[in-house]
Amino acid sequence: MTQLAATTLLEEDRLRADLYNFMGLILSGPPDQMLLDQCAGLSGDDSDLGQGFKALSRLASRTKPAGAESEFNRLFIGLGRGELLPYASFYLTGFLNEKPLAALRQDMIARGLERASNVFEPEDNIASLMEMMGAMIAGRFSAPATLAQQKTFFNRHIAPWAGHFFADLEGAKNSVFYAPVGKIGRAFMQIEAEAFRLSKDN
Repeated sequence: MTQLAATTLLEEDRLRADLYNFMGLILSGPPDQMLLDQCAGLSGDDSDLGQGFKALSRLASRTKPAGAESEFNRLFIGLGRGELLPYASFYLTGFLNEKPLAALRQDMIARGLERASNVFEPEDNIASLMEMMGAMIAGRFSAPATLAQQKTFFNRHIAPWAGHFFADLEGAKNSVFYAPVGKIGRAFMQIEAEAFRLSKDN
């Protein structure tokens, strides 16, 4: 993050960016012991989002990395494919590598975002989109995105399908540790969608 971004970012936006980055991290691969310990230290209130954090904390305190990895593989990898395919193209068209991915790549170029050299998943993976949104809010690669830019990116690439994916993750047959991750994501997407709906672009 640039020094300018660090000094001008509002606290609310920093927290939003942190949550997007957390979702990107926990969905990008099985959590190691350090991430499980961090999850175990989370707390929440009585809101849907807060209840998700409390449930995740309880599960993380008694989950081992091997168990989390086994669950992650059943959900997202499996033999041939996992229970869920966490890609915008699949959720919006029923197929991978379709128009939603092409549209995302165009917007990534326009915003100066590119796939990391060690990442081989299509860019419309839910983890990548969460990370991109966090980076845009925090200004990790350039100036922080304006609210209008965030709204446009969210409405184009996240809003049409992410809530559905997170609801599927929450209720998936193989979801135990990841069920509250789905709950957190579903609640967060609802909050973001409503905030953008009520916002005045700037």
